Amino acid sequence: MILLGKNEGIELALRRFKRQVSRAGILADVKKRRYFETSQEKRKKKVVAARRQKQFY
Repeated sequence: MILLGKNEGIELALRRFKRQVSRAGILADVKKRRYFETSQEKRKKKVVAARRQKQFY
């Protein structure tokens, strides 16, 4: 929840709101859940992510 200060402009409040949303990871979660993903697809993504992580270490 964003409360406006006495002399605070709407642009500044909007910027604070966007920062809070991005820190909370809300948009990333929305993009992730945009399309239905079967359990098989989830497992494949998990395996690919594990391979990527293994390459960096």
